Amino acid sequence: MKNLPKLIITDIDGVWTDGSMYYGTNGIELKRFTTSDSVGVLFLKYLNIPLAIMTGENIELVQRRATKLKIDKVYLGVKDKLTEAKKLCKEMDISLDKVAFIGDDINDLELLTKVGLSAVPSNAPSYIKDKVHWVLKTKGGDGAFREFVEQLVLQHSSIELMLEKYQQEKSLNQ
Repeated sequence: MKNLPKLIITDIDGVWTDGSMYYGTNGIELKRFTTSDSVGVLFLKYLNIPLAIMTGENIELVQRRATKLKIDKVYLGVKDKLTEAKKLCKEMDISLDKVAFIGDDINDLELLTKVGLSAVPSNAPSYIKDKVHWVLKTKGGDGAFREFVEQLVLQHSSIELMLEKYQQEKSLNQ
C-alpha cells in the first residue's frame, strides 16, 4: 500500500488486549487495555483516517472503550469479518485494497489476506505471521495498535508532525 489507507480496521482481543479473559464473581468480565493504544487513535484522527473496531466478542467492555475514545464504527459479535468489512467498504465507497487491518488469529486470517495492508502483533501464531505484510515488535495488549499506527505515520508522514498537531490541539483546549 503506497498511499495512506482510507480505513483502518482493528480486532480487539489479542491486539488491544493480551487476549486474556478475566472472570470475577457475579458474572463480572474484565479486560486489560493499555492507554498507549489511545495515541494510535489520536494519530489516526490527525491523519483523517476513519477507524473501525471489528471483533468476534459481543461484550459491553469493548463498546465502552470505543465510546471513551470516540470511535463510532464498532462491530461486535462479528462471525465473518471479511463479509462485514466488504459491507463497510461499500458504505464508504472504497475497496478492500484501500483498507489496513490489524488482527492476530485464525478468525482474522481471511480479512488479513484480502486488505491492502495487514499486520499482527509479535505474539500471533507463526502460521498467521507468514500471511501478513507486517509483523510488529509489540505483543497484543502492550501497545501493538499504537505501533501499527506509528509505522503508518513513519511511512507517510512524520511523528514530528503528529506531535505538532498534538501541541496545537492542546493549546486550543486550554
